[in-house]
Amino acid sequence: MAKVVRAAAVQAEPKWLDIDEGIDQVIGYIGEAAAGGAQIVSFPEVFIPGYPWWIWLDAPAWGMQFVSRYIQNSMTRDGEHMTRIAEAAAANDIFVVLGFSERSGSTVYMSQAIINGSGEIVAVRRKLKPTHVERSVYGEGDGSDIAVHDTDLGKIGALNCAEHLQPLTKYAMYSMGEQIHVASWPSFSVYRGAAQALSAEVNNAATLTYAVEGQTFVLAPCAVVGEAGQDLFCDTDLKRQLLQLGGGFAQIYGPEGSALAPQLAETEEGILFADLDFDLIDIAKHAYDPVGHYSRPDVFQLLFNPRKNERVSAFGTSDPLVRDIMTGQVALTEGDTD
Repeated sequence: MAKVVRAAAVQAEPKWLDIDEGIDQVIGYIGEAAAGGAQIVSFPEVFIPGYPWWIWLDAPAWGMQFVSRYIQNSMTRDGEHMTRIAEAAAANDIFVVLGFSERSGSTVYMSQAIINGSGEIVAVRRKLKPTHVERSVYGEGDGSDIAVHDTDLGKIGALNCAEHLQPLTKYAMYSMGEQIHVASWPSFSVYRGAAQALSAEVNNAATLTYAVEGQTFVLAPCAVVGEAGQDLFCDTDLKRQLLQLGGGFAQIYGPEGSALAPQLAETEEGILFADLDFDLIDIAKHAYDPVGHYSRPDVFQLLFNPRKNERVSAFGTSDPLVRDIMTGQVALTEGDTD
């Protein structure tokens, strides 16, 4: 395991609702991050094909004009677009953590792909619970989406946006020994001055808290709303007031709470770089380790179901109960329901 990892977090406006331009943009940033010496590059929440800001601006009926286009420009986890990104990761020998809208049939999910420097897809995870009006667009993940993965760079995990306000989700992640965490965010420019809970101040504090609580490095890529986004989603002056320009507040935090990269202006697009010295993790955990020496499992314990939630399951002879019934070791009687 490397002792120092050079990391990158992207702050940029997506290529709204255009999957092909979005893939080209992501590949460009992969190359730019690698040229800057990065071994891992992270992207904002649903960067392809962009965050569906219409859900915060008007009635569902008005927003239906975007739905088909959004679904059609969402990626599958194993299609040609993911293959292009994986090839770019391999060509640049860099890990990629990409936020994207994942299409499965006509359902979309707020997903994050972790791809290693050989172009292998380590994992694709889905946001466990879309936030507020996001549930009008996206499906939900399950316990298998709460995971940390052993890689050549260390133990890597990822969450989206307000998942960083879920204490039990965070504790489960901490328990897996995460060393590099990607906290993917959309821009912080909606309802500015009217909804403090959606502000950069509050949500960057949540990201910082994650770093300090989990004693992990946190890469926090963040999208930007530019004129293209405003023009697409805002057909009135009122909507332009609700969804303002800017909102980019990307950052990289150390496990003891330090900001490791100078921030870009909130309207600026670019990449933040930082060198992650893993010795800082040991120093931070020496003081606070909520899943180690600073825990009290005799008082508090977390119940966690990490299994995948299959919508349809087929019974077969591999199922122990079915096998016992078929071989006569268990007999069913009238009235049995279990």
